[in-house]
Amino acid sequence: MCRTCGCDLERSSDVSGGTHAHDATREEAEASESVHARSRSTRSEEHHELDRVAQSRPRLRSRGPALPISHTRAALKTVRLQRDLLAKNDAVAATTRRRLAGLGVRMFNLIGAPGSGKTALLEATIQKLEGRARMAVIEGDQATELDAERIRRTGCHALQINTGAGCHLDAEMVIEGVRAIAPGPGSIVFVENVGNLVCPALFDIGEQSKVIVMSVTEGEDRPLKYSRAFRAADLLLLSKVDLLPYLDFDMSRCIAHAAKVNPELRLIPVSAKSGDGIQDWCEWLESRRAI
Repeated sequence: MCRTCGCDLERSSDVSGGTHAHDATREEAEASESVHARSRSTRSEEHHELDRVAQSRPRLRSRGPALPISHTRAALKTVRLQRDLLAKNDAVAATTRRRLAGLGVRMFNLIGAPGSGKTALLEATIQKLEGRARMAVIEGDQATELDAERIRRTGCHALQINTGAGCHLDAEMVIEGVRAIAPGPGSIVFVENVGNLVCPALFDIGEQSKVIVMSVTEGEDRPLKYSRAFRAADLLLLSKVDLLPYLDFDMSRCIAHAAKVNPELRLIPVSAKSGDGIQDWCEWLESRRAI
C-alpha cells in the first residue's frame, strides 16, 4: 500500500506483481490483514474478486511465471483497504462541500506540475478580482511557506499546509484549513495542491471544480500522459502562453489531445506575465455558482 498517496490497484496505472511502486510498511500490512480477514462462509465471494483483480491487471510484454495465490490475496486485501480509506476521504469531502455550499462559498482545486505557474496565476487572479470578490488561498507544499508568503504580499489571506513526504492534500487536511481561514459568505477559496498531476487528481477535497494549470513548456502531449487528471477537471488553464514564440508547441494538437481525453474540458490560454486570458479566467470563476 502506498503510504503517502493512498493510490490503489484499480486507480493506479503502474501495477506490477500486485504491489505499488511505494513500499508498504509492516503496520499497513498488518492492518490490511486485520481489516479484511474473511470467514469460510465468504470465501467464494473472495475468489470471484480475485479473478476480477487478476483480469484487470495490465498485460505486460514480457511473460513470467504466474503469481502465487498468496500474492494475489495480498493484492486483493490492499485494494479493499484502499477502498475503505478513500471512502473515508470522500465522506469528509462531502461534508466540506455541504458546509461551503451553505455559505455560498466556491472552492477551486488547482492542480499542476511543479513550475506550471499556479502561484503566479493566483497572484494575477487576486489582483484582477480585487474589489469584486472576497478570496482566500490554501497552499499545499511538502515544505516551506514560500508560496503562502507570496500570496500574503498581495493582501490576500493565505494558509500554508505542509505535507512532508505526502504528495497531495486530502479532504481532512483541507477541511481543517477551511476551518482555519473561516471564509465569509459568498467568497472564493483557492486550493493550490501539491505539485503533480497524479495523486491530487484522485482525491476529492470538497472542491466545486478541479482546475488544471499546464504550462506550454510541458509539451502538448501532457493530456494523453496524465489522462486521469484531465478527465477529472472542468477547466484547463494553458499557462505561460507569452513564451509560445520561443517554443516548438503545437496549440492545435494540445487542444485535440485534451478534447480526446475530456470532450467537456474547457481550455483558456493564460499568461500571468502579460495578462492574456486572465479576464476570461476570472469571468469563468464568477460564472460558477456554489453547489
